[in-house]
Amino acid sequence: MTGKQAGFSRTIDIAAPAARVWDVMRDVERWAEWTASVTSIRRLGSGPLAAGSKLEIRQPKLPPAVWTVVEVIEGRSFTSTTGGPGVLVTARHWIEPIPSGCRVSLSLAFTGFFGGIVARLCRTLNNRYLDLEAAGLKRRSEGG
Repeated sequence: MTGKQAGFSRTIDIAAPAARVWDVMRDVERWAEWTASVTSIRRLGSGPLAAGSKLEIRQPKLPPAVWTVVEVIEGRSFTSTTGGPGVLVTARHWIEPIPSGCRVSLSLAFTGFFGGIVARLCRTLNNRYLDLEAAGLKRRSEGG
């Protein structure tokens, strides 16, 4: 695919150990319990979250999408992709230990011929969903 990349990101500090945040983050089927940006996530397969895992994600105001996990760094991050003709969306969830707990970075990158157009059309929704996910992950991880 060709075209420019457009992206969105959020970084938030969480007063919880990185291991705790990782446990919350990798338990994808429970995300709807802590973020309003997700209606449901269903694993299409079994086993641990790993490269090749497929997730059917339903979100308000968006059609259902199947995301494929392309990389997992155990205890640290996972990256997944979805897309359609002319657009690839890459989501990255990254945890970095810091003295007060950890810093989490969430990002969405849109690439491909239509990537920039789709990103612009969904700008407000993408920013809102990243805010909801970051705040929900913080609440869930710090709340025990």
